[in-house]
Amino acid sequence: MHFVSTRGQSPAVGLSAAIAAGLAPDGGLYVPERLPSPRVLQAGATLADTAADLLAPFFAGDALADALPAICQQAFDFPVPLRALGNGDHVLELFHGPTAAFKDIGARFLAGALSRLQAGKDRDLTIVVATSGDTGAAVAAAFHQQPGVRVVVLYPDGRVSPRQAHQLGCFGDNIQALRVAGSFDDCQAMAKQALADTALQAQVPLSSANSISLGRLLPQMSYYAHAALVHHAQSGRRLNLVVPTGNLGNAMAAVLARALGVPIGQIVLATNANAVLSAYFNGGQYQPQASVATVANAMDVGAPSNFERLRWLYNDDDAELRAAFRAFSVDDVTIRSTIASEHASHGELFCPHTATAVKVLRDLRVRGAKGDWAVVATAHPAKFEAVVEPLIGEAVAVPPALDALLQRPAHAEPLPADYNALREVLLR
Repeated sequence: MHFVSTRGQSPAVGLSAAIAAGLAPDGGLYVPERLPSPRVLQAGATLADTAADLLAPFFAGDALADALPAICQQAFDFPVPLRALGNGDHVLELFHGPTAAFKDIGARFLAGALSRLQAGKDRDLTIVVATSGDTGAAVAAAFHQQPGVRVVVLYPDGRVSPRQAHQLGCFGDNIQALRVAGSFDDCQAMAKQALADTALQAQVPLSSANSISLGRLLPQMSYYAHAALVHHAQSGRRLNLVVPTGNLGNAMAAVLARALGVPIGQIVLATNANAVLSAYFNGGQYQPQASVATVANAMDVGAPSNFERLRWLYNDDDAELRAAFRAFSVDDVTIRSTIASEHASHGELFCPHTATAVKVLRDLRVRGAKGDWAVVATAHPAKFEAVVEPLIGEAVAVPPALDALLQRPAHAEPLPADYNALREVLLR
């Protein structure tokens, strides 16, 4: 299989080349030249085996094809349970990895792929990753102390939770954290500019670990496939999803899984006050905006990169795209009240991002939504104790893996929101 740019101005490449590059030379995102035929997948397989079967067509003929099962076994060694909430509602818990966020899944897969591609290379590969909170820690954990790879993490200073900030700076060794005096959109724009800088690339080989990377995006299909297949086998019904989204990568993975024949029903997007997607799906023009800070900070994205991939999948047909999805924005006051009420009424603990999706699902039910639904739980609430604990009136237990990271010393270097400053860091 070959992969092309969403912008159509770059030559087709193989999967290994697309993963290694991160971003296409024309600034677009890599997508498959064509989607493979729907897959026949079996419920009851492990998550790793489901992932290997689902991803096999994308790896066909590539240098990584033979290693795919081993990469999946290494990456997917923690549970992703679909937990019933009652009355046909569920929560898909994706936060049981080492940094307590769903980003662990794609990051660990990407690390397995890039470590194999990097083997035997004379020069180290530098991975530039912009993060609104969770991506950076997951990538840092996945690549920590991996030979031949350096990771530079950019995050918006003061716009991630204290525990997220600690995670980002606690690794050291081959991981460098930069706290940027700006927004996530500034961080993302700087990272993309670096990846498109051919003169810099000639001196410092670069790649990406954001959801713009196929190595992050493709494996994220696996947990949707695993959950939906098990649910369908048990109930005979498709699983509908409410996905909290910022950069649109997690939701795009669900969309691709459904296109490959996974028994997924509706996919509804939940955003915070950064309402670019909800405005578009409600009939407005797609208009990226400067991001605003919210309590659901990992979704503070004003220019979601993966919208390019979504438009590619629907042939840039706005009418068809709007007919296929719904998106709803939830403000901070409502996110906070949802966290409090869900705990008081049902004993549930949700992070601010998951609570955004829970609120959307509750509203869908009020408006008469039928069928079985799953809210995608993207992070453990302990990562957002400053928001959650005052609302529920008690401490949130910290998972052991997260606690171990919080015990490490942390350091991040300040950086202005200026590409030349980043370039100097990358050239060190």
